[in-house]
Amino acid sequence: MSILALTSDTLIGTPATGNIEYNGQFFGTDSNASRAQLQRIVQGTAVASTSGTSINFTSIPSWVKRVTCILSFVQVSGSSTILMQLGTSGGVVTSGYTNTAGSINTVNNTTRGATSTSGILTYGGGSASSYVFSGSIVFVTLGSNIWIASGTTNNSFNNDSTTTAGRVSLGGTLDRVRFFTTNGTDTFTAGSINIMYEG
Repeated sequence: MSILALTSDTLIGTPATGNIEYNGQFFGTDSNASRAQLQRIVQGTAVASTSGTSINFTSIPSWVKRVTCILSFVQVSGSSTILMQLGTSGGVVTSGYTNTAGSINTVNNTTRGATSTSGILTYGGGSASSYVFSGSIVFVTLGSNIWIASGTTNNSFNNDSTTTAGRVSLGGTLDRVRFFTTNGTDTFTAGSINIMYEG
């Protein structure tokens, strides 16, 4: 059995091939010339989605390659659908998305569908104040600031299941995610939202 022993909390000056170092985070090295940080999964602070027309998560580190958005029993005050947008230090990107969301209800055999160029939809049709959304949508980078979205949500009011997918090309490094009601006037009334990110 192998045992990993961390003998120092400071980085060595010249890493050796295959060396593992520790300094609050782990670093792995595959040659004397390179040192790569092995990032852990970081969970944000959950925000109660009980007021306002938007919820923002900012200060996402530049090394992030994957962001998971999590919704738990989220409701809005009217007919607005919840939309997600990514952004950079220059602000949230509000156009240029390619997104399709499709919802199906296997109980009454109905389907709904919607597309968006202004963000990533969490539901495939119109909403209502009685609808309750839970699920997760994952954004992963293709490189060159291109982000691909995919995920599923559930509307527990009428048992709809939604699949959403899309992409967006940012003009810079991702550092924020925004959730908002599509008509800009409906407010969040219940539930909570959080994100997790990793390198």
